[in-house]
Amino acid sequence: MRRFVPALAGLACAVAAWAAPAAAYEIDPLTRQPLDQPLTMTVRAPAAAAAVDPLDASVPKLSPIPRETVAYSGPYGAGTIVVSTAERRLYYVLGNGQAMRYGVGVGRPGFTWGGAQTISMKREWPDWRPPAQMIRRRPDLPRYMKGGPENPLGARAMYLGGSLYRIHGSNEPETIGTAVSSGCIRMTNDDVMDLYTRAKVGTKVIVQR
Repeated sequence: MRRFVPALAGLACAVAAWAAPAAAYEIDPLTRQPLDQPLTMTVRAPAAAAAVDPLDASVPKLSPIPRETVAYSGPYGAGTIVVSTAERRLYYVLGNGQAMRYGVGVGRPGFTWGGAQTISMKREWPDWRPPAQMIRRRPDLPRYMKGGPENPLGARAMYLGGSLYRIHGSNEPETIGTAVSSGCIRMTNDDVMDLYTRAKVGTKVIVQR
């Protein structure tokens, strides 16, 4: 199954959208190679380790964007998740003028979206079943992939309403801060595990373009 991983990671979240021309992408979602405008990213020291997980030894830890507590003056109350697609940041509102800020990967051109959702389900080390739309585009994909360190959904997944979108982990931490997904909000496994402990089923999620 290892031979599928590089191709799967850019396709884990399928949406009913059209693909933009490859030249518009920052990184080719299948080959992971830079296109016309190579992405420049500064890698800084990772944030403090999250709680120990049974498969923690296999979880990628490097994050180009360490999470941190920041000032927040937005209109949303404590417990709300706000995703800024333009910033490529996710804010978990703590209240008292503060929020926890995480780096995220967002949808590539043609796969961006905005609106309000709620977390309808949470899963640890989720299995992946590519939806029919994706299978039609990529008939070579496996129909099922068991959860684990090589699964493109990563260590945790939070499902958004009845949509095909998720906030989920990633086995490619170098893609955080980029626009390469099919619409899902991806985080490092370390960060998604932290957010998973804070966010509950029913949490409101605001995605801003």
